[in-house]
Amino acid sequence: MQLSKTSAIITGGASGLGEATARHFAAAGAQVTILDRDAERGQNVAQEIGGHYAETDVTDEASVAAAIALAKEKMGRITVAVNCAGVAYGIKTVGKDGPHPLDAFQRTIDINLVGSFNVSRLAAAEMAGNTPDTEGARGVIINTASIAAFDGQKGQAAYAASKGGVVGMTLPMARDLASTGIRVMAIAPGIFLTPMLMGLPEEVREGLAADVPNPPRLGDPAEYGRLAGFIVEMGYLNGEVIRLDGALRMR
Repeated sequence: MQLSKTSAIITGGASGLGEATARHFAAAGAQVTILDRDAERGQNVAQEIGGHYAETDVTDEASVAAAIALAKEKMGRITVAVNCAGVAYGIKTVGKDGPHPLDAFQRTIDINLVGSFNVSRLAAAEMAGNTPDTEGARGVIINTASIAAFDGQKGQAAYAASKGGVVGMTLPMARDLASTGIRVMAIAPGIFLTPMLMGLPEEVREGLAADVPNPPRLGDPAEYGRLAGFIVEMGYLNGEVIRLDGALRMR
């Protein structure tokens, strides 16, 4: 599948990894619809890249269905879905304020895991109606995991659990959708220079970068976008999770 001929929906596309992916796809000639809760930022990015925007709550079935309907109306079809919407909390199972708040754990699972599945299943239903290409391909789904799924640190119980779920559903979803010509992949980023990290002091960011073996720096969101684009075009990649972390193994 050629990136220049794809019609993609990207959740979390108003910032961070999602924005970088939206910009990379659009620069390569793809049609892009950004799905995000931040209407102002989402509309601005969509306008800058010549794409479209749909205000979306990934945990809400009706919201996602409406966004997918709008994306299809604007682009004519949907061939790629990239899920970058997510949240992260740094809370220990039991800390100085008591046990981990259950609502924070639930929200993390709902957005990172349930939200990814919600978008994936509804996008896949839409992709299933596409005319297949010469290899029978109808679409590609790319979900965002994390190296925390494998190397979760202190305070990451909720985040690691949510991303572990993304890893766990990659292969069975790929198997479920194989007969329809839809591939499913996941990317597990390491420590990337997203808006969340940009708010940290420079010395803290430098300390995080020093832990990365090679290259010893934070990841550039554009690198995530380029990998997502490569996955779209590399038709034999399916049912796998790719770590993008400079060989970082968190302790």
